[in-house]
Amino acid sequence: MTPSTSFAPTTDSLRRISGEVDGIVKRIVTESPGDLDRAAERIRTARRVFVLGAGRSGLALQMTAMRLMHLGLDVHVVGEATSPAITGQDVLLVASGSGTTAGIVRAASTAAGVGAGVVAITTDRTSPLGELADVIVVIPAATKQDHAGVLSTQYSGGLFEQSLVLVGDALFDALWKMSGATAEELWPRHANLE
Repeated sequence: MTPSTSFAPTTDSLRRISGEVDGIVKRIVTESPGDLDRAAERIRTARRVFVLGAGRSGLALQMTAMRLMHLGLDVHVVGEATSPAITGQDVLLVASGSGTTAGIVRAASTAAGVGAGVVAITTDRTSPLGELADVIVVIPAATKQDHAGVLSTQYSGGLFEQSLVLVGDALFDALWKMSGATAEELWPRHANLE
């Protein structure tokens, strides 16, 4: 590929990406709004919340984990040295665009095997991950290996990962509003060793 000496304005990219994300949000709201409510309720009633994703999906879920911790939930990022064993009173919140990421599917299988709840965020309800989940939130976006440009013009799952951040923030926001806590009450949990 020969580098171009000019490029489209970055604002064009921003508008296009924003439009794609807006389209995904509209589809989630109209096609499966109850899925998010079920996910929020499953997280709210768990003793502890374990969070796992790979790559950029994992980074997006770590943002969600932080917000859930600000809310006062007992949250653990799987793979961290202080993450305890999951039990039947807990929930595993996982994300995989394809729903086939081996490490994510294995963790969901382990969680289900001990009786923990599994909340999966994926593009494919019928994937191996979807089959293990109690609650599935479908983000109708392209997976990272879908290069056809039909569902998204972005590179390698970008739309799924961007939408995952919004879904995580929506889960947090709904739980926060339900709690009745003020921002001032949440603030003391914000990191102070920065």
